[in-house]
Amino acid sequence: MSSAIESLVSYRSDSDSENESDSSSRNDINDPDATAHLKPLPSGPTMTLAVLNAAPEVAVKESVETGQHLDPALKEVTFNPTFETLFAPEFGPINPFKSQQMAAPRNMLSGYAEPAHLNDFMFEQQRRTFSTFGYALDPSVGTAEVTNSSYIGAVDEAEKNKGITVFEAAAKTGDKRKKVKGGEAGEIETFLGPWAKYADEKDGAKPSEEMQKELDEITAKRQKKGRNEEEAPAEEKTVLHVKDMYDYQGRSYLHVPQDVGINLRTADVPDKCYLPKKQIHVWTGHTKGVSAIRLFPASGHLLLSASMDCKIKICNVYWFRVFKSPLGHSKAVRDICYNNDGTKFMSAAYDRYLKLWDTETGQCISRFTNRKVPYCVKFNPDEDKQNLFVAGMSDKKIVQWDIRTGEVVQEYDRHLGAVNTITFVDENRRFVSTSDDKSLRVWEWDIPVDFKYIAEPSMHSMPAVTLSPNGKWLACQSMDNQILIFGAQNRFRLNKKKIFKGHMVAGYACQVDFSPDMSYVVSGDADGKLNIWDWKTTKLYHRIKAHDKVCISALWHPHETSKVITCGWDGLIKLWD
Repeated sequence: MSSAIESLVSYRSDSDSENESDSSSRNDINDPDATAHLKPLPSGPTMTLAVLNAAPEVAVKESVETGQHLDPALKEVTFNPTFETLFAPEFGPINPFKSQQMAAPRNMLSGYAEPAHLNDFMFEQQRRTFSTFGYALDPSVGTAEVTNSSYIGAVDEAEKNKGITVFEAAAKTGDKRKKVKGGEAGEIETFLGPWAKYADEKDGAKPSEEMQKELDEITAKRQKKGRNEEEAPAEEKTVLHVKDMYDYQGRSYLHVPQDVGINLRTADVPDKCYLPKKQIHVWTGHTKGVSAIRLFPASGHLLLSASMDCKIKICNVYWFRVFKSPLGHSKAVRDICYNNDGTKFMSAAYDRYLKLWDTETGQCISRFTNRKVPYCVKFNPDEDKQNLFVAGMSDKKIVQWDIRTGEVVQEYDRHLGAVNTITFVDENRRFVSTSDDKSLRVWEWDIPVDFKYIAEPSMHSMPAVTLSPNGKWLACQSMDNQILIFGAQNRFRLNKKKIFKGHMVAGYACQVDFSPDMSYVVSGDADGKLNIWDWKTTKLYHRIKAHDKVCISALWHPHETSKVITCGWDGLIKLWD
């Protein structure tokens, strides 16, 4: 045993303890206290247990506090409180600034409302009775014995009506009106049946002479007012804004310039287009909002603009000059359109006239009307059909005219609302129309039945449509603040991967356009901003504050890499580069 203890002691010791003397280690081993924990406990009655107090005396909480406190805002108590607990005064400081009314207990803004059970029908009955007759039963009074004091509101009216409610029928007074007896049902000529007149019914008397005169005057005024609307069209004239129409070589402003740095006669498009950065020029000729702008076909060196001030203006894009202002509409001009070679253009206005103009001289060649407002107008782009044009009208029809005879040669009558746009697709064999009826219809030329009808419950009206430069896509400005892209070949399917968002156009027919290389899509919006999206990713790349009011149209120049023309309802036309 002693050897085991000795080995344990040597195991516990450090390396330093090895240097100590043998005598000191032996003394530690012989010390009984040092090895007491290693020896077994002695058995026998010598062991005693110490008495421990597991619960010492502590001050109880109840002896400190006089009673149990309740929160005055409590709705439910989980124990049975005493009377003193329930009606004990509230603890805490009193607000000296509270009035007696504010200090009183309340569970709503106007005071203390006691809960009471009232049937829904009874409540609605008394509410309607009060709103109709002006009186209702007092809910605090029992309904066992109803007296005059039981009513609130118009008590006199309650006495008069004997307290009836709106759901109780009032006593009927008077006899039912008698009808003239109309013979037996077997006699067809004398039988009147339910169509018989009342016995006391009087036939309408003829107006007196004075009344007849007044009626005649009113009808004459109405007829005269109707004639005013069908008066002859406004007189056409042209205002020339330059000294001479022709240059030193005898060329008019229709001549395509060759000294502007780029070839405007080529059909090639720029290889790469860039975002416009700054404003270059502002045309300020119009006094009211500009409704439409169109570039000269192919070259794009002339700009044609139509405005709500009833004027049309012809400007030069590169020389920043206004050449002519053809005047001939008595109301705002809605749409304009060049023919293929740009020598003529058509204008559509709210005076219900479509007018054909000579671009070079500014003279009005002919007028067309069907007494309806034209909303859009387009020439047939085919070279052999330059004498035909179509117009979308306010009476839901698309009307086709021949400018040689001035007569309507075809009507496309399938839309259910005013026609907003007409766009030629598929090598001009077909055209697409959109309308206020929230549909898109595709027509074969000269066949008055649509062969394709696109309408979804989720679709909105699309008042502006543009064909892409490659002829494969239709960009439609939707009234739910999106630009939707439809295929322009065969199926006319919606391209769900190409939806352009991020602008606000609801309520405005903001024109959309593409860059010549099909890399960007541009559009104005209701805030007067010019928005530019990337065609591939549909990401909104750039936004420019272009106008103070609605930016209604944006055109990308077909030969320029970054020139964009915008117009707005502030009457300005701006060139950006």
